[in-house]
Amino acid sequence: MSEQVAAANVVADAAAGGTLIKLIIFSISLGVAPLGSYYASLKYLWNGNTIYAAITAVVAANIVLITYIVLSLLEDKPTVQKKPETKKER
Repeated sequence: MSEQVAAANVVADAAAGGTLIKLIIFSISLGVAPLGSYYASLKYLWNGNTIYAAITAVVAANIVLITYIVLSLLEDKPTVQKKPETKKER
């Protein structure tokens, strides 16, 4: 029974923090940002040079990944440690 309660608490914590929404947003941006930056830089920045446009797309993908990692580390809150119960406190 306690395993079910613990699983429910984990799901409630994840839903409260918006973890799933954040994952969906970063997944979409991981596809859109490199493609958008490739074609935009190909046309407007590098004047048709595909190598520089590809490098720009790689940098954009890495920026999205690094941002996701940093935000997930900042979201990780330290849990409050409880003192173990002694026999007298039960």
